[in-house]
Amino acid sequence: MYDFSLHNRINKYCEQHKLDIGKADQLFYTRFIANTSSIHDLYMELYGQHPNCEKGFDELIQTIIKAHTERSSSQKKEDAIKEKKGHWFLSNEITGMSLYVDRFCGGLNKLAGKLDYFTKLGINFLHLMPVFESPAGESDGGYAVSDFRKVDERFGSLNDLQLLQQKMQAEKMYLMVDIVLNHTSQRHEWAEKAKKGDPVYQDYFYMYDNRVLPDKFDQAMPDIFPENSPGNFTYVKECEKWVMTVFHNYQWDLNYTNPAVFNAMLDTIFFYANLGVDILRIDAPAFTWKQLGTTCQNLPQAHTLLRLIKQCVQAAAPGMALLGEAIVAPKEIMKYFGTDQYTGRECDFAYNATQMALQWDALATGDTRVMLAAQQDLLQKPFGTSWITYTRCHDDIGLGYDDSMISAAGFNAYEHRKFLKNYYAGNHPGSPATGALFSVNPKTQDARISGTLASLCGLEKAIENKDADEIDISIRKILLMQAQSFFIGGIPMLFYGDEAGHTNDYSYLNDPAKNYDNRWMHRPIIDWKKNEKINEKNTVEEKIFSATQRLISLRKKLPVVADLKNLTWLSPHNIHVTGFLREYNNEKLYCLFNFSNKASYITWYAFKEHGKIPKELYEYWSEKKYRVGPDHEYFVMEPYSFCLLEAGG
Repeated sequence: MYDFSLHNRINKYCEQHKLDIGKADQLFYTRFIANTSSIHDLYMELYGQHPNCEKGFDELIQTIIKAHTERSSSQKKEDAIKEKKGHWFLSNEITGMSLYVDRFCGGLNKLAGKLDYFTKLGINFLHLMPVFESPAGESDGGYAVSDFRKVDERFGSLNDLQLLQQKMQAEKMYLMVDIVLNHTSQRHEWAEKAKKGDPVYQDYFYMYDNRVLPDKFDQAMPDIFPENSPGNFTYVKECEKWVMTVFHNYQWDLNYTNPAVFNAMLDTIFFYANLGVDILRIDAPAFTWKQLGTTCQNLPQAHTLLRLIKQCVQAAAPGMALLGEAIVAPKEIMKYFGTDQYTGRECDFAYNATQMALQWDALATGDTRVMLAAQQDLLQKPFGTSWITYTRCHDDIGLGYDDSMISAAGFNAYEHRKFLKNYYAGNHPGSPATGALFSVNPKTQDARISGTLASLCGLEKAIENKDADEIDISIRKILLMQAQSFFIGGIPMLFYGDEAGHTNDYSYLNDPAKNYDNRWMHRPIIDWKKNEKINEKNTVEEKIFSATQRLISLRKKLPVVADLKNLTWLSPHNIHVTGFLREYNNEKLYCLFNFSNKASYITWYAFKEHGKIPKELYEYWSEKKYRVGPDHEYFVMEPYSFCLLEAGG
């Protein structure tokens, strides 16, 4: 609803900032006015009862205007190009890689010299794991940030990051960085001032004089890291107060019930936008709002915060998309795309963590029924939003899909999860995997899984045993996993090292700052001499690299796999094989994946259930043509194989 007083309020600050709303700043002004009612409503929903509500809203308006005035002409040009494309990030032509800059190549300046490597592979989108300043020894892999605007010296400088972004933009590559929205390092300026007793900055955090309220919070809040960081509060001796520290005792949770905190972090979001960031990864958004008597996770206000951020970004930096890093159950993840009037207007991206975990489930069991049981929920993703799809990331692998999905496949949920944990930890008889359990809860025995893609697929053990057949099988598994991730819809995100089959790196055990966290085994330090084997024919590295390269190339050639809400799961005709149909502009692509260690048979009827029956199929990976046979005959798939079959005739 139009609000005249609100419009005048915007005009007042536009005049103060000398905006030319009739010409140079017209597009911004139009977007801002179009989003103002939503921005105001969302802000009031959060802060309408706060004593500094009106002051905070005026600051919010000025933060948005300031972000626009500081946005470079080249970034505004990119905004216009992306807006013309529409939902630019749904494209089948984007493939990403996530990496730790220091462990990948040493520093940002060296990374700029590695762009040819990504181009060779086909990667045109880089996610840089946290590069902003965090204290050595208590950095949580960079997620304990002590300065949101200063690049940590071990990576280089802010200028190095800017030069990298400019070079990437010239190469038509996209950039993603993290913002750690939920907390800061205890070494952050705000925390240091709070320690010294400054009440303004103590209100930036959840700080209490005694254990009364912390104890009440703890009654409902689970432990995130029960092994090495139990509890949710830490005593701060400098100011004799208890501060909320949900993750580690050196990570202080920000108090978003204070509008000053929201405005300060929004200004940081715009700082990243104006560095030229294309997708901003919002770390741990599920934890941002705290409320006594709840788990303090996935609360409605956390979604309101994200919606408010999205509307503000849409006004000042419309070319930047938002990724909400919420690793939650399928029904819960859908809420991060927005609901009701904000459907498709919250986060542009989420991680398809459920599908990732389901692939590991299918690989261990050779059974795809659990995977299929989850798909109805995952298909609810609204048009115009997308997934980050992956088989591996920097984090552990959780088994966070619902027990009901396991039960629907005929398994006992507890025993099934126990089997998966033992299988990937290498404790199950005959398991080829070399992994480890992470964050084991001694009370519930809940645990997650660490290990590289290659090691969990059996490559590490096969190489140690010098077993050529097992090496071949492990490579088939790696490519099967990557292929499903690449063609299921969304932006595929490789984790660095997986493109060349890197196995677990145990050097972290010699580092006191890392040896307590076995996730570092799947965050390898890249040996570039070893990596040169990608150029030596028939090495393990070359086989995996060249096949991954080909998968990326195929995906870019097939517009049908753009994320246009055009995926239909096929009826199961074999419990070992899962498949889906991608359709676009009368094109049909059947994608089939055999998770069995034996050949699997699919009735030709599987290709006759969706519209016009094809007469022949062209398989892109093997480059073979097949005549569609009668229903009582079968299409045969080799063990751990996949097929990309285009319908014709």
